[in-house]
Amino acid sequence: MSAPVVAVVGGGQLARMMAPAATALGLHLRVLVESGTSSAAQVVVDAPVGAASDEAAVTALAQGAAALTFEHEHVPNALLDRLAAAGVPVRPGAAALVHAQDKITMRRRLTELGVPCPRWAPLPDATALAAFLAESPDGTAVVKTARGGYDGKGVRVVRAADEADDWFARAARPGAAPLLVEERVPFTRELAVLVARTPSGEMRTWPVVESVQRDGVCAEVVAPAPALAERTRARAVDVAVRVAEGLGVVGVLAVELFEVASPDDDPAVVVNELAMRPHNSGHWTIDGAVTSQFEQHLRAVLDLPLGDTAPLARWTVMANVLGSSLVELTDALPLVAALDPGAKVQLYGKDVRPGRKLGHVNVSGDDLADVRARALAAAALLRGERA
Repeated sequence: MSAPVVAVVGGGQLARMMAPAATALGLHLRVLVESGTSSAAQVVVDAPVGAASDEAAVTALAQGAAALTFEHEHVPNALLDRLAAAGVPVRPGAAALVHAQDKITMRRRLTELGVPCPRWAPLPDATALAAFLAESPDGTAVVKTARGGYDGKGVRVVRAADEADDWFARAARPGAAPLLVEERVPFTRELAVLVARTPSGEMRTWPVVESVQRDGVCAEVVAPAPALAERTRARAVDVAVRVAEGLGVVGVLAVELFEVASPDDDPAVVVNELAMRPHNSGHWTIDGAVTSQFEQHLRAVLDLPLGDTAPLARWTVMANVLGSSLVELTDALPLVAALDPGAKVQLYGKDVRPGRKLGHVNVSGDDLADVRARALAAAALLRGERA
């Protein structure tokens, strides 16, 4: 096979959505999937089954690949270092990826880079938590697991040190992830910036977006973020670029931010989380930008010139489909198509579970209220809700 092979660790919806972009570019996508029925396995022909922690499986996946990349961060760093030493182009490399794997490592490095972060500290025990709470203006703090948490998991708001006793007990077990604590940021809304970077150092960003969370999970994304002050937009982009350069990221980087009001009416941004892969906050780019985050990620890891990130419409709103009363979401497609021929549906081929990300809907247009209402209405139909 003469086409460049891009090897992807992880068989979820992100790898699934890389497939159309790889096909369009004439690339060969090879995906290590968790099972033969996973999201990506349903659409990718070359999809060996194996665990991300299995050295033999990941090594075989990378054989002959022009780049090894990821749709999640849960890959042992030591394994990636060994593959890189053997000549495999691992992108992003282990030295960068560790900052998306370990929140303590991430916070330390971002602080060194001068990137705005919440007040934070490693959390060895309840005494340290009590001391942190004593300095909290509102008497609360956010306790996090350093590794493994996502979509609201591994995060707990506490008001007393004993409210994390069970987590301290778990963290004391051999091999368990340590804890950290952060201030509860009094943010006005959540923003996100996606930036793509090549090994050669070329970078492009998409418009800053607003992310709307429900129960710790992204429910909506509005692109671009409405009523965003130019100074705040420029700061958000500057932060994302500094992180990408400072950590040596290759591929797509998502920087999730809190927008924080200040007394002098000069909004600021604070980094919340990082993801070094295509991200939920960038799904709008599939239908709303000249180059989608998935195509751009493939371009970046192969060190190809990056594509134009300009939006195709004044507004694009993405609405996630979180859970459904339907057994088969495709049963709702006739209703969605009849309701709104302009709604673009992406379904992930997952079994239905409460709150699970099962798909999303993108709608673009000139009137934000109309676009948002249409996206939410289509997503509601896919959840089995009827007006």
